[in-house]
Amino acid sequence: MKVYTKKGDKGKTQLLGGSMVDKNHIKLESYGTIDELNAFIGNIYDQEISAFHKEILLNIQNQLFNLGSIISFDGKKDKIKLPNVTAENIEMMEKAIDKMEEELPMLKNFILPSGHPTASKCHIARTVCRRAERNLVALGQEQEIDGLHIQYLNRLSDYLFVLARAVLKENNAPEIEWQKD
Repeated sequence: MKVYTKKGDKGKTQLLGGSMVDKNHIKLESYGTIDELNAFIGNIYDQEISAFHKEILLNIQNQLFNLGSIISFDGKKDKIKLPNVTAENIEMMEKAIDKMEEELPMLKNFILPSGHPTASKCHIARTVCRRAERNLVALGQEQEIDGLHIQYLNRLSDYLFVLARAVLKENNAPEIEWQKD
C-alpha cells in the first residue's frame, strides 16, 4: 500500500465511511488534534520514565487511536466495527492518578509548567489535550457525540498534570511555584 494517494491534494479528505470533507472540517480538527496529542504522549513514553508510567501511557495511546477512529467515522456504513473508549479506561487513569498522588505533596499553589524536560513534555501534552477536548466540545455542537469521550480527555489532562508532578519528584526536581508579583 502506498503512503500517498493524492486524494487530499485539493484540500479534501475522506472520513472513515467514505464521505469527503474539507481538511479544515471540525471532525478533522478534532481527530487531528487527538493524533497530535498521541504523538506528544509517544514522546513522553520514549523518555526515561518508570515501567508503570510506560504501561499507562501505552494504554492511553491505544485509546486515543480508538477515539480518533470513532470521531473520523461518518456514520454511513453499518458494517464498520468501531473500537470503544469505556468508563474502565477512565477508571484506569483515575487509579494511576490516585497512586501517583499518594507520593506527592499536597498542591498549595499553582506551579509553572517546567522544572524537568520530561515534566515539561507532560505539560505540553496536557495543553494539547485541553485543545482536543475543546475541539470535541465544538464537534458536539454540530453532531451528537458520546459524553464519555469528553470525560476521557478531561481525565487525561488531569493525568498528564499529575504525571508531570510525579516526574519532577522522581527526578528530585523542585516544583516551580507561580510568582504573582
